[in-house]
Amino acid sequence: MSPTPPTRRLRLGLPKRVFSQVLLMQVAIAAGVAVLATGLFLAPLSKQLDEEAMRRALAIAETTAQNPQIAEGVLHTPPTRDGPVQKEAERIRRATHAEYIVVLDDRWIRWSHPTPSEIGHQVSTSPKEALAGNEVMEIDKGTLGRSARGKVPLRDSHGKIIGAVSVGIKYDSVRADLIGAIPGLLAYAGGALAVGALAAWLISRRVQRQTRDLAFSDISALLAEREAMLHGIREGVVALDRAGRIRLLNDEAHRLLSIEADAVGRSPDEALGEGRTADILAGRVTGTDLLTVRGQRVLVANRMPTDDGGAVATLRDRTELEQLGRELDSTRGLIDALRAQDHEHANRMHTLLGLLELEMYDDAVEFVGEVVGDHRVTAEQVTEKIQDPLIAALLVGKATVAAERGVALWVSDQTRLPDRLIDPRGLVTIVGNLVDNALDAVAGTLHARVEVELRTEGRTAVLRVRDTGPGIPAEQHELIFTDGWSTKEPPAHRKRGIGLSMVRRLAERQGGSATVGEAGGGGAEFTVVLPEALTEPAPEPALTATADTTAKEESR
Repeated sequence: MSPTPPTRRLRLGLPKRVFSQVLLMQVAIAAGVAVLATGLFLAPLSKQLDEEAMRRALAIAETTAQNPQIAEGVLHTPPTRDGPVQKEAERIRRATHAEYIVVLDDRWIRWSHPTPSEIGHQVSTSPKEALAGNEVMEIDKGTLGRSARGKVPLRDSHGKIIGAVSVGIKYDSVRADLIGAIPGLLAYAGGALAVGALAAWLISRRVQRQTRDLAFSDISALLAEREAMLHGIREGVVALDRAGRIRLLNDEAHRLLSIEADAVGRSPDEALGEGRTADILAGRVTGTDLLTVRGQRVLVANRMPTDDGGAVATLRDRTELEQLGRELDSTRGLIDALRAQDHEHANRMHTLLGLLELEMYDDAVEFVGEVVGDHRVTAEQVTEKIQDPLIAALLVGKATVAAERGVALWVSDQTRLPDRLIDPRGLVTIVGNLVDNALDAVAGTLHARVEVELRTEGRTAVLRVRDTGPGIPAEQHELIFTDGWSTKEPPAHRKRGIGLSMVRRLAERQGGSATVGEAGGGGAEFTVVLPEALTEPAPEPALTATADTTAKEESR
């Protein structure tokens, strides 16, 4: 026999969807409020109806007690069912629809009653308060059942208390009034509940659209995954609200932008300062794969608007890629220079071989001396003027590349740079970028020439790079230092528009400046000023002890 399948238990609980839970909770709240409001309204209504019944009974009692026939009948006639007091009391009772009107004397003897057999007997409840001259309102139980009562003293024509008048209103009529009010009250409560349920449904539908009909567990899982993803990816993520304020930064964005957590809630201009990076995040600069420089980092930014009017920007670090691209460009330039030198060397060797075969030995020696001397003179001229080895090596290499491209690279006679640079690598970046741009500008032109001047004024280093190219229009003198701006086609491995921006940032980081103007013979002239770029010069060495001793001996 097959085993008996397990019995499935019915599990009751809240629905999983946000829409259903919100709707259920709001309907429950609306129903609870309706029930509470109904109860709070019925409680004072019942008390109010009781008070109205007692006041009505008291008013009938006062009217009856003021009737002179009642007082005269109590004083001058016996208590009988056909007496004038009974007749007058019954007339008033029927006219006012009271349950009973009982007239009694100061001995508690009834002179009127809806049941004639009770006339002549004492009342069942004490009339002491009324006989003492006080008015009484109460709800009590007597021979006719529970009623709302009003009792007043009965006085003769001289104001003397000779008895009391007690009037009762049947309590069932009061309860009937209360019960009669309940259907209308419930109708109002039901209408309010229906309106509340409709409003709850509309709100829940809006919540359903905004939450994509997800369950609370799904939302919790999405939030956990979102936090893990945002802080785990190696791209910076910056989210902005519809007012343009930063509302989220992941760990990588903090690192790339070098800002703290207090940037959340502020605009990009306030958090980053004015510049291209803030313009891209704020949406003032549009496009894809936008280049920007933040500190020493080269970033690629993309900005995507969101449905709520905000935006999400992603940042990628391209610093290492840009450095590799520049190294690749330099390597290609060196390879081209080496290839050119190889061809030149082959031509020279062929020339030398021909001179030797012609037995022109003196000419061969002179030819070799000239070739070796040219290279030696160029290197010696550079190292004589520039004592820093990194800068000197850079310019010697650039001179070789320039010669291959048909450009004359000159180091100005005014160039003097001692070996006391604080940041030689930074100056290498500046000089390399400016020389490369100058070589690109003059390539293919007649009498192409690039001149480099690098001198010092105290601890300040001043760099000037002049070229004989077409120059830069005056309206673009500031634009060329903008991140990502370039007039040249970018190579396949990287983007352009970074070099000059980096030059200015490096200069400004040292408290200096980078500007461009027009060279004397046409073309462009770039000037970079770096205050305190050099260390203090070493003091001159003092005389040694041996020299002092020798001087003393000679003086003797």
